Amino acid sequence: MVATERASAKFVFTNFNTVNEDGINNKLYIFVLGLLMSQYTLTGYDASAHMTEETKDADKNGPKGIVSAIGISILAGWAYILGITFAVTDIPHLLNKNNDSGGYAIAQIFYDVFKSRYGSGVGGIVCLGVIAVAVFFCGMSSLTSNSRMAYAFSRDGAMPYSSFWHKVNKHEVPLNAVWTSAFIAFCMALTSLGSLVAFQAMTSIATIGLYIAYALPILFRVTLARKSFTPGPFNLGSYGIVVGWVAVFWVALISVLFSLPIAYPITDQTLNYTPVAVGGLVILVVSSWIFSARHWFKGPITNIGNSSEEA
Repeated sequence: MVATERASAKFVFTNFNTVNEDGINNKLYIFVLGLLMSQYTLTGYDASAHMTEETKDADKNGPKGIVSAIGISILAGWAYILGITFAVTDIPHLLNKNNDSGGYAIAQIFYDVFKSRYGSGVGGIVCLGVIAVAVFFCGMSSLTSNSRMAYAFSRDGAMPYSSFWHKVNKHEVPLNAVWTSAFIAFCMALTSLGSLVAFQAMTSIATIGLYIAYALPILFRVTLARKSFTPGPFNLGSYGIVVGWVAVFWVALISVLFSLPIAYPITDQTLNYTPVAVGGLVILVVSSWIFSARHWFKGPITNIGNSSEEA
């Protein structure tokens, strides 16, 4: 509504930026790489699962939270992307490092739109502030999710010094796990000041690592536990197996796609470190299980029976 110039629907839905500095001019390849951001957007809904121990009627409200989060993300994300892309009329200008935003396309879009309408780009800066607030809350959600996972693992004795990490304060918040998660995230962010390659190597597994974590329980559900699994009150019924296999194959596909190079020619600065990071993590986890954890880890500690007896 603010933009004075708008792209056509044909441009928005069919144009591919084949003239770019990344050396990629194949439309299918560009489409595949574009999936990364959409896949990244549709992550994090597992936060509802991590918070179920603090949720009433978790077996029902937990899944409802996940489904509603996906639905809201799809609708809000689709509206946001359409608004942004219809305001794009000059791609080379947006990516030019000599423009007002230094080549940061999203910032330049907001700036240009408000400047063309009102003669000033201040409104665009305000919009970026709104995005920054949204990113902050996203970070808070990630921190909450991470700290609850640390709490759950330490409660089950699966982390070093578990007795320290699973302690909760008077408000029943795992404060030690929260501050540790925040400190580790802060240290990881600091690497971007010294080496962008190192930072990208760590963040490269953000999307693919999450999806692998999502897919593994689903894989075990549709294979090893197909007959023994007891569904909860919120389930897909007979469609569960089909949907499960679709999810597993989709994650396998994007795991390969997101390991492809994102720029050519391939150098130490443009190499996609996702396979290295994910492969290293897999080797570390599997080795830890084979040589140590399988000898002492007995699975999650359940306290449902104890709670019912106390009641």
